[in-house]
Amino acid sequence: MKIRRTEAQSSARQFRMRGYVVVGVFAATAVGLIARAAFLQIYEDEFLQRRGMNATSKIVSVKARRGTIFDRNGEALAVSVPVDTVVIDVPEMRKADVEDSLPTLAHVLQVDPEWLENRVSSNAASHHVQLRTRMDPDDAARVMALHFPGVSTERAYKRYYSAGEVTGHLLGMTDFDDKGQEGLEFGYESILAGEDGLKRVITDGKGRTISEIESKRTVRQGQDLYTSIDLRIQYLAYRELKAAVQEYGAKSGSVIVVDARTGEVLAEAIQPMFNPNDRIHGGRNFRNIAMLDALEPGSTFKSFWVAAGLETGKLKTDTIIDTGQGYVQVANKVFKDEHPIGKATLAMALAKSSNVALAHIGLMLNRESVYTLLSNLGFGKVSETQYPAEAGGRLIHFSRWKDIDVATMAHGYSVSVTPFQLVSAYTTIAAGGVRRPLTFRRIEGLPPAGTQVMSQRTASELTTMLESVITEGTGKKAQVRGYKIAGKTGTVQKLIGNTYSQRYRGLFAGMVPASDPRLVALVVIDEPTSGLHRGGDVAAPVFANIMTGALRLLSVRPDDLAPISTQVALVEDLR
Repeated sequence: MKIRRTEAQSSARQFRMRGYVVVGVFAATAVGLIARAAFLQIYEDEFLQRRGMNATSKIVSVKARRGTIFDRNGEALAVSVPVDTVVIDVPEMRKADVEDSLPTLAHVLQVDPEWLENRVSSNAASHHVQLRTRMDPDDAARVMALHFPGVSTERAYKRYYSAGEVTGHLLGMTDFDDKGQEGLEFGYESILAGEDGLKRVITDGKGRTISEIESKRTVRQGQDLYTSIDLRIQYLAYRELKAAVQEYGAKSGSVIVVDARTGEVLAEAIQPMFNPNDRIHGGRNFRNIAMLDALEPGSTFKSFWVAAGLETGKLKTDTIIDTGQGYVQVANKVFKDEHPIGKATLAMALAKSSNVALAHIGLMLNRESVYTLLSNLGFGKVSETQYPAEAGGRLIHFSRWKDIDVATMAHGYSVSVTPFQLVSAYTTIAAGGVRRPLTFRRIEGLPPAGTQVMSQRTASELTTMLESVITEGTGKKAQVRGYKIAGKTGTVQKLIGNTYSQRYRGLFAGMVPASDPRLVALVVIDEPTSGLHRGGDVAAPVFANIMTGALRLLSVRPDDLAPISTQVALVEDLR
């Protein structure tokens, strides 16, 4: 019993000793902390105040990301990728006395050491100096890993165009601050551009962010834009146009492809090219001539005068036009046909592109009726798209038309249109006389109802006549195997100053399949120099090549499959 009490007393003494040790440790720690605080308060007061002053609060911008531009199938055409700008606080650098380390900083920045030294010294009075702009974030991180006094980064974005020059003119470009400057980038700036945010942060003496205190304005990211463009057809148009401009030694060229059912622009290509990813070597020809430049449309305009005659009842499909000996004088000007056609049907007049026949037609029509139709088709006014600085062309009011003006306009002179307006008017014919505004945005759901500006009967009769241009007339090179084509060629002498020169512009506007148009396209070849210059020779083949690929891509059913023998079919299969 006595032994057990002795053991209990021993255990109690050990427990008390452990308690004394723990209390002693806590007491010593407390004394140490109090001593350290007193030391800092008394002896390091100036140091702490300096550190506190160096930690500052400031408002910084939070960059918004610009919306991505997609084609109709979800292929990214333009994206904003993050980049960093490396800046240096010169006073902070000088305070740290690290000028001797500038060569090391220059090496990581991949800049010339002498340039860096001059950059810093010449801006000694400035607080922040940019050392590298639009730097890859990974490269900027390697710079920051040096912990060089005064060096910091600022986040921004730059635009990258995945298709490069293939979509260059259409999309346009952004400036250094990622704001739209040309093309769809500028036209849809209000959608694509976001709104930068603001936040308050605490930074240390080296300008590094210690913590974020509050958000002053929430960043609003830009919205994505789904365009009507089909990148596959866009590439076809780009490839064929580029080849044609090179083959014919042309000054420039343009192609527009439209979905006749909806008014969506599926492709728009321009030559010479412009690559927005390479502003130095990628060409400075960023002007979209299909939208911004008006031209005289030549014989492609004859279709609308025939349409006006059919619409008013002045012309019938069986109307015969007597072109006589192949010339007609109006006022003091003589209009001639290169190959006289005598008495001809409307279809033959279009097929042979008779200037004389159209002069007769123009003079027999009511001028106000013609003007009304042309205006309703969109000529003389800017379209409803948001494309920036689009030209409106020139259509003189009918009250000022003289006989010579009528005869001249009837075959496509003394009037100016943009290629965009011209393809829009042909799209109206293809759509049965219903005019829908052309658009660069993908249409979700049903297309707009449109406006009936031409009767369906007139559109159908005119389409049938335009088929004869391909089968019997000037547009034979626009043929696409297995499909009926309706279209019109045009060859224009260019007006240089006040004189019509020996420089030409070749055009072809067409629709396919003619029995139920799905695609409409316009090709313009400007100033070909290879010896060929007529629209049927330089523009029609481009149309045929683009449509051959586009119809297959869209799985459009052929409407002109002539019967073929089993033997021929077998040969075709073997190929």
